[in-house]
Amino acid sequence: MVQETDNKKQKAIIPKYNISNEYYRTILPFQPGEARGLVVENLHTRLDMDEFELGMMRIAQETFPPKEYLFQEGQYLDKETIKSWLMRKMTKEQLKEHKMTESENVGLNPILSDKGTNEEKNKKSPLYLAHIMEHDYLIKTGDDKVELAGVVIGLAMNSVHYYETEEGYPREVRIPKDEIEREGKKIAAEVVSRMRKIDGLGEVPIIVALFEQQPKASIIPGHFFAAGYVDKGSDSIQEWEEINEEYYLFPSDEAQKNHRDDLAKFLNFKSDIEEFFPNYTGVVGRAFYRDDQLQQLTIQITMQFYGKGEVIGFTQYVTGLMMEKFPDYVPISIYISSMGGPESIIIRNPEDDEPFVHIYQ
Repeated sequence: MVQETDNKKQKAIIPKYNISNEYYRTILPFQPGEARGLVVENLHTRLDMDEFELGMMRIAQETFPPKEYLFQEGQYLDKETIKSWLMRKMTKEQLKEHKMTESENVGLNPILSDKGTNEEKNKKSPLYLAHIMEHDYLIKTGDDKVELAGVVIGLAMNSVHYYETEEGYPREVRIPKDEIEREGKKIAAEVVSRMRKIDGLGEVPIIVALFEQQPKASIIPGHFFAAGYVDKGSDSIQEWEEINEEYYLFPSDEAQKNHRDDLAKFLNFKSDIEEFFPNYTGVVGRAFYRDDQLQQLTIQITMQFYGKGEVIGFTQYVTGLMMEKFPDYVPISIYISSMGGPESIIIRNPEDDEPFVHIYQ
């Protein structure tokens, strides 16, 4: 296939096989995103990083189905552009202090006032926008070429703003959900307006997805809560669609309150493991819900083992327990590890007759 870039033709290989209908084929040679690596700097946890990117692909599938479209990391918003957009807007005095011009005053986060204590200023004007990520979706044309057919932009919003007092003490302020949504939609409108002025992005459809990242100490990832759709050639968001997705920790008070039946199945599973294997065992689950329906369950089991035979026996027992305790329509992944590292993995997909089980050698 040939991809036209900046009026130049470039050879590109499209993989013949797709490992899953949930994933897009990626053009080879791999073209890293212009803002590669920024996500590590700007998001709090590895869980948030993974969910942010995979969630963007999940949202894209409704408009750009993987059977027809190809994936490429963002090629239009470079690292310096994103860094400048993530800054705070500045007053004339602040611009002068930083020796910047008005044309460089493109920060999407609110101005930090010069008046008041650092604590007062940060509480009044928290940093809302944490990161911007671009994904490009290409389509094959009839003359053996590919062209850009759509762009998905992810905006990661802070649920907690971290700052320091004048004395250097760390502080934090929680941002209410309605405030996150209001500011996120305001920022999204400005991002779309700016993108339309970038060469190559003037006509393509754009989806802007809003993501709420979790606090730094969280052991579950954040979630997307809204997506805005921009028609081809338009420079404004036509409609916003609410996204009802959420991760829950099993066990937790939140899971007990909102998903008691699913938590009861997990607690029965956990109880049986702890009853039959007296060695120290830690069992923790991470459940993903969409529209209040369980979509995926990931379970981490940490145990003290004294031999490979014990690992094999334990894995066999857990596999049977999983088949017995959980409904067969929910994808389940179980990762068993010890102090020495990974020991085994069990994966059950609803479309498969038998679970996949692997013992690490």
